[in-house]
Amino acid sequence: MTSLTVDQLSLLLVEPSEVQRKVITRHLTDAGVISVHSADSITTAKEKLPALQPDLVVSAMYFEDGEGMDLLHFIQQQQSLRDSLFMLVSSEHKRQQLETFRQAGCIAILPKPFTPQHLQRAINATLDLIEPTAFELESFDVDDLRVLLVDDSNMSRQYLRRVFESIGITQITEATDGREGIEALKQHDFDLICTDYHMPEMDGRELAETIRKQPTHQHIPILMVSARADELQLAQIEQAGINALTNKPFEPEVLRRTLKQLLDG
Repeated sequence: MTSLTVDQLSLLLVEPSEVQRKVITRHLTDAGVISVHSADSITTAKEKLPALQPDLVVSAMYFEDGEGMDLLHFIQQQQSLRDSLFMLVSSEHKRQQLETFRQAGCIAILPKPFTPQHLQRAINATLDLIEPTAFELESFDVDDLRVLLVDDSNMSRQYLRRVFESIGITQITEATDGREGIEALKQHDFDLICTDYHMPEMDGRELAETIRKQPTHQHIPILMVSARADELQLAQIEQAGINALTNKPFEPEVLRRTLKQLLDG
């Protein structure tokens, strides 16, 4: 089967500024994206989306009639748009605002202005998620890997599941916090635990510490994927039993590298 290429991507650019729409469209064209539709408001984007069903929606954060998060929620609530990915392009620097998008399953957050490298990485991640590529490990059959995914955000779990499935991992059990994760461990065996850090009831660090105290689970690699990974230092949480730390948005290529490190290292 022929691999999906950049020029086959369908994209909706949602940006209130005409100047910015032209600039971003030029960058997308330079990157090889041919099919670029546009909208200048949330309302217009919602009207166009059902018919377009684009592979990727590239959106600003603020509009006169709403915010980019309203659009992301709309996409995730429409069954016909479940496969559409979302990328934010914004000059917003407030950590709390950006963290909301990271937790919601945004594929990438690009600053204004962004570099060609920023854009190419996001496009590569889009292609990865739309058309999964074969991935192999020396020590495990990827099809047999059993993963426990622990995150209190439903949208984040949906996105993380899609990243895992994009590299061929389909045996995934979900838990909404650390306590639920511990209960899942009592009922099933896992080869990898992927957890968020900030969660109610029991956070990622407490989950790791609890797991490492249980002889039957001490060996399971723990990957932490956090919207605030830049605030955390792996050296500071290694004592809790975390084996690897990475940021949200989480890309298939990052997962492939991390799994090779954790399971083949």
